[in-house]
Amino acid sequence: MPVDFLDLDDFVLEGGATLRPARLAYRTYGTLDERGANAILYPTAYADRHPNNEWLIGPGAPLDTDRYFVVVPNLFGNGLSSSPSNTPAPYDGPHFPRVTVRDNVAAQRRLVEHLGITRLALVTGWSMGAAQTYQWAVSHPDLVERALPFCGSPRTSPHNKVFIEGLRAALTADAAFAAGRYDRSPATGLRAFARVYAGWGFSQAFYWHEQWRDLGFSSLEDFIANWWEATFLGHDANDLLAMLDTWQAADVGGTPGHGGSLESALGAIEAPVLSLPAEKDLYFPPEDERWASGYIRRGEVRVIPGIWGHLAGRGANPKDNDVIGDAIRELLARPA
Repeated sequence: MPVDFLDLDDFVLEGGATLRPARLAYRTYGTLDERGANAILYPTAYADRHPNNEWLIGPGAPLDTDRYFVVVPNLFGNGLSSSPSNTPAPYDGPHFPRVTVRDNVAAQRRLVEHLGITRLALVTGWSMGAAQTYQWAVSHPDLVERALPFCGSPRTSPHNKVFIEGLRAALTADAAFAAGRYDRSPATGLRAFARVYAGWGFSQAFYWHEQWRDLGFSSLEDFIANWWEATFLGHDANDLLAMLDTWQAADVGGTPGHGGSLESALGAIEAPVLSLPAEKDLYFPPEDERWASGYIRRGEVRVIPGIWGHLAGRGANPKDNDVIGDAIRELLARPA
């Protein structure tokens, strides 16, 4: 899994803590043109790393590396970029400070400068990557030509926060978690965490129609154990909690100059924004994105149809992939 790192000396977070240094892990695909203007930024989502984004990237793919220079920065907390699991004292383990979506975007802004990028033809992302996409459009309207968030939102909703609290409670209830000072992985807590997640990531219809059989699983228990549990057992527990903190606090309304107003922040976006919510997403339902889009001057919403719910955006269902890929190609073809 090749990866590059940008060291950010004395990186001051929104909350006041300073990481010395912060490390931003990233991967690039394709070639930057002489003007530095053919770049696409595609941040990672919760618990994902750059390889999880590669289903959209490549020659002839929606993020076409024959034409574009694609940059995938890894989210703080994912175990590659600065995280509880790889940061020395005093911010190791449970002492890792809260990192916001704006902190991630601030680090990515420095990466963009480091790489010589002058314009971003597109910022796009799934789930927490969508939250970063919205934040980029609010914070850097001078750089972002187009934005395409899919299966995400500009602010974490109260209902979504309830889900996050359920995950947090399931993980930290394991005695082996030891208030984050564990000397072995809290596997029981991680398994409970995964089973809570399993009830939300896909829709009710996905389970009703036993769609998991198309993924090669023989039973519901097989799917939960060998998809969901297998996904999260490989993660550090404090890393997962750090990313939950980032997710829970996401709100572009907190951007300086907007006084906490989500409507004001959305109204400041200059780029065309094509939002792709999934029809049965339990985290980010289409009605929420339609509401948000009403405040974006060049906002548009197009619903991904089907029963895959939130996971419509992770690349496993060809029909959903086609909808997302076609939307990306269409938006990139529009004049900036």
